[in-house]
Amino acid sequence: MGIQTWTFLIVGLTFILYIGVAIWARAGSTKEFYVAGGGVSPLANGMATAADWMSAASYLSMAGLISFTGYAGSQYLMGWTGGYVLLALLLAPYLRKFGKFTVPDFIGERYYSKQARMVALICAIFVSFTYVVGQMKGVGVAFSRFLEVPFTTGMLIGIGIVFFYAVLGGMKGITYTQVVQYCVLIFAFTVPAVFISLQMVGNPIPQLGMGGNLADGTPLLVKLNQLSTDLGFGEYTSMGMDDRVNVFFITAALMFGTAGLPHVIVRFFTVPKVRDARISAGYALLFIAFLYTTAPAIAAFARTNLIQTVSEKEYATMPVWFKKWEDATLIKFEDKNGDGIIQYVADKGRNELTIDRDIMVLANPEIANLPAWVVALVVAGGLAAALSTAAGLLLVIATSISHDLLKKSLRPDISEKGELLAARIAIAVAVVGAGIAGMNPPGFVAQVVALAFGLAASSFFPAIILGIFDKRMNKEGAVTGMIVGVVFTTLYIIYFKPQLGGPGTPDGYWFGIKPEGIGVLGMIFNLIVALVVSRMTAAPPQEVQEIVENIRIPRGAGEAVAH
Repeated sequence: MGIQTWTFLIVGLTFILYIGVAIWARAGSTKEFYVAGGGVSPLANGMATAADWMSAASYLSMAGLISFTGYAGSQYLMGWTGGYVLLALLLAPYLRKFGKFTVPDFIGERYYSKQARMVALICAIFVSFTYVVGQMKGVGVAFSRFLEVPFTTGMLIGIGIVFFYAVLGGMKGITYTQVVQYCVLIFAFTVPAVFISLQMVGNPIPQLGMGGNLADGTPLLVKLNQLSTDLGFGEYTSMGMDDRVNVFFITAALMFGTAGLPHVIVRFFTVPKVRDARISAGYALLFIAFLYTTAPAIAAFARTNLIQTVSEKEYATMPVWFKKWEDATLIKFEDKNGDGIIQYVADKGRNELTIDRDIMVLANPEIANLPAWVVALVVAGGLAAALSTAAGLLLVIATSISHDLLKKSLRPDISEKGELLAARIAIAVAVVGAGIAGMNPPGFVAQVVALAFGLAASSFFPAIILGIFDKRMNKEGAVTGMIVGVVFTTLYIIYFKPQLGGPGTPDGYWFGIKPEGIGVLGMIFNLIVALVVSRMTAAPPQEVQEIVENIRIPRGAGEAVAH
């Protein structure tokens, strides 16, 4: 069977499985819709969290990013991993102790203010929507190539599938679907890596194979450095590391943004006990490590094979995979000198090949001539990663609107049935909007996701961390800080992102910080403003201070209460 037949078969089977699980575990109450009834086991929650966390950015874009930027791309790997550790240690147990459904719910109750809840709600929708746009772009990339349809059509297919199981199942259905999706995506990510590692260096462990020797005895990374420098790209193992300002700021933005992501935080509300939140965080970190330690190896293998396949080769002799990605408009060859030879070089004036970085993981098995079923498996894994995270994000948007806006603010007397209907309508609107935005995103997948992390860092992280550890933090400080942080970060991103119509250029970057890393500066502004304003205004009520004292002792499963 060919690649397309295998793709239809494997992707079709996985989707039938996802939809079947969503129907089996569909939500029947608001608690099941929002937090899966609070009865998910730590192991299952760890797998679901890992699937929720490892989005299209982790699966499709991170290895591709490292392939093109060299070791500087490791800032994404370090930032996301470090952020998850920060979330697991500093936030998860305490938020679980507080016992609310959503991040806006926590902020609204902790800061005893409808205004604080509304600001947090707007930030949650803003962050989640930006993030889900990146996931929908990844879905479109996968479908457009392997179903051999235009990118727009691929996006529409993805919209339909996400719409079905996210609207139906709520958090309960999504949780158990994500357990299955984790198994699919990790198997799909590691199998081709093992094949290619054996093929190139004779070692079945990709993490070790990256440091192995090729058939002629040359170390793989030495060969890759040579290939890169010959084309003018600079050494792969040092490329981009001279820009240490952005390595630091992007890593930090991803790290602090992780700790403020609403769709990851809400996962810790789905387990029965505070202790289970800690255990599930440990499981999730282990499951995440399987993919994150494999990604740099895949990046090195893919980059080496790509350069050797396309550089200085006749365009007419390019393999089928090249032409297919070209048809999907994700590879573009422009024969500037008319000689029919592909000039793939760093010099933009002479370079004739443009490659979308997000295709590298999907194209990698084809470049290495692996069996068709392996190629199809990678597609299924990529879709599992994108769809699992998209579903979690859409649920945040839905709960923010139905629970925090309607139930807690506009219509406190709304019935449970009405609240569920409102949540499902919100998901429907959000998935269509995200799909439309994903057709023309402001960057490749990892860049779009990095922007979302920056927004999360500048808005939520200070409010959450101060809400847990600073009894003196009040509603005035938290609200003012969140507004200052997110407005500054948003305006900076819009101004310096030409895809968003901004007039700014890199020459105007503050301290040389790229938009993907500016969330750290926004977070610092948020933190300073919140602390200053809170000390200049009245202290929180005594009962709120007692609750803060209570949640610092994360024992038991009950909600934090004043004594």
